Amino acid sequence: MAKKRRIINMRYQIHRSECRLRHQIRFSYPARHRYSCSYRKTHSGSMLSVYDHKPARFLIDLSKKKHAELTSSIYCAGFELGKWRCSQLAFHLAEWLPDYALIEEELRVNHANMLLKLNQAAVRVYTSEKYKKRGEAGEIALHAICRDFFQTIPISPRVFYKSASNDLIKAFDMVHARLPMAEPVELWLGESKLWEQGDSAIANAIKSVRSHIDAGFLANEKLILGPQIPKDTPRYEEIVKLFHKSTSLDAFLKSSVFVVGILCDSESAIAALQHDTQYLSAVEAEMEKLAKSLNESGLPSQLRMVLIYLPLATKESLVAAFDERLKGLQ
Repeated sequence: MAKKRRIINMRYQIHRSECRLRHQIRFSYPARHRYSCSYRKTHSGSMLSVYDHKPARFLIDLSKKKHAELTSSIYCAGFELGKWRCSQLAFHLAEWLPDYALIEEELRVNHANMLLKLNQAAVRVYTSEKYKKRGEAGEIALHAICRDFFQTIPISPRVFYKSASNDLIKAFDMVHARLPMAEPVELWLGESKLWEQGDSAIANAIKSVRSHIDAGFLANEKLILGPQIPKDTPRYEEIVKLFHKSTSLDAFLKSSVFVVGILCDSESAIAALQHDTQYLSAVEAEMEKLAKSLNESGLPSQLRMVLIYLPLATKESLVAAFDERLKGLQ
């Protein structure tokens, strides 16, 4: 494990050094040749981050509720001409690829490198022909929802855990930070499940979260993730302190929000032709069932948790449509 950690950190530091070198070379040119940097001043003088730029909102926020200690939200791809918007959702997930797979320094995009950036991001996700059981579409959906609706920023792209683009990783599916004004930093740690059956998805998510709050796992994740956080991340010192070896796991957990994203086949989405009261009632009943299982696990009484549900007409159709988009960019 120590050897793997050294390899991951070495690979990341080499990548960071290359990015810094490109940055230095670029800024040695006359001003008229410079591209935009990660942070620039707005007319009001405030700093604008590259993460302030996001794809246009696509998903529809159907409801947010509080179930005891648990916050839950439902998001839907919507309907078009009487059909659930499968291909449109796959396209939207592809729009988020660079934000999901590239670090901040790589997100300086211009008309000359647009396709290259999309290609780099797509290759990092996976290149396998065996896509039917892969869950990256669910991870990207969770990433997009947290970025768009909860104003988080990524601080450690999951793809940097990989030694090859097709590796499967046993770690948090998402590592974000939320930076509320005049309040402590929040770490948003995500677990995504893209399954056919909702019951199986939530049961597996509960199992994963339990394994992730194990003392040994958390201590190891702190050591791996801490060095990967870019130094120009807003409130960097406050964030990185949580990953210090000297910081107790209690303090780490107190600052953390565990986000469970469930994407699964939904009878409501299959039967519906449009957003109407019947569809909304049916999909809320599906969410109530998921929330009940999570509450009964006891986890929401131990941790701050958010449950996100994205009902699908079929998982099979979404992963096929997403794979087609991904391969087209590779």
